[in-house]
Amino acid sequence: MRVDDVGVPPLAFVQLLESKALDLPAVGRLRRIMAREEVDDSTLVKHGLQAPLRWFQEVYPGLDVNQATLLGFAFAGQAQLTSFGPLSFPLVSAGSVAEIMKLLDFLPLITTAVSPHFRQSDRGLTVGLTGHTSDPALDALAVTYCGSVLLRLLDMLVDDARTITLHIGWPAPVVMAEHEDNLSLAGRLLFDAPMSYLRIPAETLGEVCRFSDPVAYRLAIVDLTRSLDQRSGGTSYSAKVRQLLEKNPRQRSSQSVADELSVSTSTLKRRLAEEGTTFRELRESCLRESAVLLLLTRSMSASQIATELGYGDPTNFSHAFKRWTGLSPREFRLARR
Repeated sequence: MRVDDVGVPPLAFVQLLESKALDLPAVGRLRRIMAREEVDDSTLVKHGLQAPLRWFQEVYPGLDVNQATLLGFAFAGQAQLTSFGPLSFPLVSAGSVAEIMKLLDFLPLITTAVSPHFRQSDRGLTVGLTGHTSDPALDALAVTYCGSVLLRLLDMLVDDARTITLHIGWPAPVVMAEHEDNLSLAGRLLFDAPMSYLRIPAETLGEVCRFSDPVAYRLAIVDLTRSLDQRSGGTSYSAKVRQLLEKNPRQRSSQSVADELSVSTSTLKRRLAEEGTTFRELRESCLRESAVLLLLTRSMSASQIATELGYGDPTNFSHAFKRWTGLSPREFRLARR
C-alpha cells in the first residue's frame, strides 16, 4: 500500500467495514485487497493511514459518478462522532458551527481526497469541496461522502442545522429518495451546481453546539496545528501549489510558485508531471473555483473579482469564466438567482 494514497479516514473506513452499508461480498473483496497489500484494521488506525479510494474501483468494477454518489451517501450514513481520529475530540468540543467549519483546515490530517475552499461574506460562509483522486467517479464518492458527513455531524451537534445546504456539481443519481430520508437531506441537497460546496447562512454560523468545551477545543486546535506543520513536509507538490495559489490567486506564474517552494521551475514541472498534473491545470482549477465561490457570495462585482484574481482586464476574466462554465459572470449570477 502506498503512503501517498488518497482515501477514507482510517477509523471511518474500519467502522464502514463493520456496518451494513457494504454487502458481505464487497466486504470480502476489500478484506482480500487489504491482505494482498499487507495491511489490516489496526495498522490503518495506528498509523493514521487513509484507506485508498482506488480499492473501491476494484470492488465495484465500472464504478461511475452515479453509483459513486449513492455509495458516498450510504457510507456517510455510518459516520459517528468518533470516526475522524484527531478531529473527533475538537469536533465534539466545538462551541459553534463556525468552529466546526474551522476544523476543515485540518482535513489533510485524516484525508487528502478532498480539499475545502472558504469564502465568507455578510450573507454567510461558502465552503467549496474539490476532489483530488484524478478520477471523476472517485471524486464524486469523496465529495459526496465529505459533504453529507458534515451535514450529518452538524445535525448531531447543533439543535438546528436545517438551513445549511449541500450543493453537488453534477446531476442527481436516478434513485435518491431513500438516501435523502436516511441522511435527513430532503430540501438541503441541490444537484447540478456550478461546483460542489456547502452553504452556511450567517445566522447559522453562530449556532451553539450541544457539547461545547472552549478550553478543550482551544488546546485541541494547538495540537492539530502542530501536527499539520509536522506533516506538511510530506505534502505532495500539487497540494503545495494549490495551497499557494489559493492563498494568493494573483500568484499566477510557475516561477513565483517555484521560488516560494525553493525549487527550480524544471523541478516543479517534473514533480507535478509525476503526480499526473501540470501547473497550468492547477492554476486554472484554482481560478475557476475561486471565481465561482466569489460570484456565489454576491458581495463583489465581476470587475472586483477580476482584480482579486489578478486579471488586469475584466473582459479577459469574463472570457475565461465563460470558457470554464459556459456562462458569463452576469449570466451565471442570474442563473443562480
